[in-house]
Amino acid sequence: MLINLVPEFLAVLKARDRRAAYQHYLDAHRSVLTAYWHNYVLDPDSPQSEEVIERTITADRTDLMALLESVDLTALLEDTLARAEDILEIDRPSDTYLMVGVGAANAGELVVHGRGVAFVAVEHFTGSVNPGAFGMGLDPRLIPLWVAHELAHTVRYTSPESLSNLKKLIEGSGGHYDVWQAGSRIALDELMLNEGLAVHASQAVVTGFDPAEYFGYARRQYHRLRELEAFLRRSSEPDLDRAALGLRLRYLTGGMSPASRLVGGRVIPERAGYYLGYRMAAAMVSERGIAHALRASSKQLRQADEVARGIRMA
Repeated sequence: MLINLVPEFLAVLKARDRRAAYQHYLDAHRSVLTAYWHNYVLDPDSPQSEEVIERTITADRTDLMALLESVDLTALLEDTLARAEDILEIDRPSDTYLMVGVGAANAGELVVHGRGVAFVAVEHFTGSVNPGAFGMGLDPRLIPLWVAHELAHTVRYTSPESLSNLKKLIEGSGGHYDVWQAGSRIALDELMLNEGLAVHASQAVVTGFDPAEYFGYARRQYHRLRELEAFLRRSSEPDLDRAALGLRLRYLTGGMSPASRLVGGRVIPERAGYYLGYRMAAAMVSERGIAHALRASSKQLRQADEVARGIRMA
């Protein structure tokens, strides 16, 4: 189901008391927006949240208004959702939220009360960088690509056929996805495969983009990762079966310092784990298709990768 919260956010900007109107907006969609804040921003009840909210409701939104006047966001996604449902064989109800975020992630995934949620924060897709709103200035044509990416995560987290350890963790947490819990309790191979599979899924659902765009990389970074693949595979091998939040930050999180990305004596590119996970998942995607691969265990995916690379299995 497509849920468009953008009109409600615009109503907040028109309100006489924007702070009170924004609080009402949060309360009206508390389960999803609280999960968004917790996983991608900070605790919405913390003192620091007041500064974030103030910036959000007072930022210049000229770029956002121009986007809404020139692009029908709902129409942009209708075909994507239909294709994703078919190609990914989505077998559990899920929701896709179009919303104005607070300048955190450009898109993301949630599970709330057992229901998968994909969201897109449209302030990042106006085509113009907006420092006041922390908007990244991405091309709005990329929105379907990221929706497909996030919906792939919801399949891995909620499908009855999924063998992912992430699904097991979410079920054990009462049907809620917690990115920090996952980062500290799920092994690195599963975390990287999770992102790599989502890249494969977006390529299958939304075609025609430059390969780097499916990863959210600059072209130079994408080509650098291709050059480093052998080194990255070799140097990350000892960590693949380990679970530690620091590993998630090193391999899968943007904005980390060079020191935190030091592996085998080299500073690896940001979010290198997306590329590694993509390459690790490629064999099974090629052999069995993306819908099957999304539901496979990390062990099955790695075995398929090792067989394809001619590595003798024990």
